[in-house]
Amino acid sequence: MPNPREILNELKNIKYPGFSRDIVSFGMIKDIEVADAGVSVILIAPAASPEVINEIAGEIRRTVAAMPGAPAVNLQIEQAPPPHVAQTPARRPIPGVKHIIAVASGKGGVGKSTVAVNLTLAMRALGWRVGLMDADVYGPSVAMMVGAQERAGLTAERRILPLERFGIRYISMAMFIADDTPIIWRGPMVAKLESEFLFNVEWGELDCLALDLPPGTGDAQLTITQRVALDGGVIVTTPQEIALLDVKRGVAMFKEVAVPVLGVIENMSYHLCGKCGRRHEIFAHGGGQRFAQSLGVPFLGELPITRELREGGDRARPIVAVHPDHPVSDAFKAVAANVIAQLTRGARTAD
Repeated sequence: MPNPREILNELKNIKYPGFSRDIVSFGMIKDIEVADAGVSVILIAPAASPEVINEIAGEIRRTVAAMPGAPAVNLQIEQAPPPHVAQTPARRPIPGVKHIIAVASGKGGVGKSTVAVNLTLAMRALGWRVGLMDADVYGPSVAMMVGAQERAGLTAERRILPLERFGIRYISMAMFIADDTPIIWRGPMVAKLESEFLFNVEWGELDCLALDLPPGTGDAQLTITQRVALDGGVIVTTPQEIALLDVKRGVAMFKEVAVPVLGVIENMSYHLCGKCGRRHEIFAHGGGQRFAQSLGVPFLGELPITRELREGGDRARPIVAVHPDHPVSDAFKAVAANVIAQLTRGARTAD
C-alpha cells in the first residue's frame, strides 16, 4: 500500500487546468491519510468553476487508483478560507497609462513577439500613444526587433528611462545585458525585475502599454496577471491544431485570474507571395476564428507570413513602421483597430 508521501509525489503530476503548475504547488492538497479502509485526500478548492474542480477531482481519483496496492479513494473537498483570498495583492494601475494589455501565447514559435511589436506600431499609426514592455526575461527579443543600440538610462530618482523608436516607448532585459549572456535566474528574481519594468519605468502618458509575455502559462505570466491592473489579454496562435489546443490554456489562464480576453489573433494565417500577390494557405486557415468562436471570445483578425515581415524583425526595421503601405501593415492595422475597439468598449462598460 502506498504511503502519503508517495501519493503526494504522484499528485504533483496533475496540472491545474490552464496552467503549467501542479495542484500540489498551488497548495490545494491539505492532507492525505492512508488506512485499511482506504486513502483519504482532502482537497482545498479555490474560487474556480465547478467544472474545474470536478476535473481536478477526477484526476486525483484516477491517479491514486492507478497506484499499485492503493485501496479505495475517499476525496473530501473543502472551500478555500477567505483569509487566503484577502492575502492576494491588489492589482496596481500604472500612473499615466490608460490601458494595459498582455500579448500571450500558449506555446512558443507562433510569432508572438513579432505580433506584439507590429501591433503596437499599428496602434501608434492609428493615433494612440503606445508603450511596449518585453516581459520575457529569459528570451528577450523585442529589443532586437525594434533596435537597442543604446542602454536604458536612469532619472535622478533612479527610475528607468525607456528607449523610444518609431514613436513607441519600450523596455527589455536585452538593454541591460550582453547578447551572449544567459539569464540564469530563479522565479523571485524574475518577478522582481518584472515589477521594476512595470512600476519603476518612466512610461509617461500612454493610451496603451502592451506587455509581451513569455510563452506558456507559468509563474512569470501568473505573477504579472496578479500584480498589474490589466484591461485584457490578447492571445496569438497559428492555424495548426497543436497550436490551437494551447489557445484553450491561454484563455483558461486569463479567465482564472479574472482578466478579460480581448480576443485571438491568428498569425501565419497564410503566405502572401511577394511576386504574384496571391495568398497561399500553407498552414491551413480559419482555425483560429473557429476556435475563438467555440471558446466564446472575440476573433481579432488574421495575419500573413511574408519574407518582408521576417526580415524586418531580424534587422530592427519592423514592417508596419518601415513599410506602412504594405498589405501586411494593413492587416496589422485592421487587427489593431479591433483591439482598440475592444478596449474602448470595455472602458464604456466600466463607466
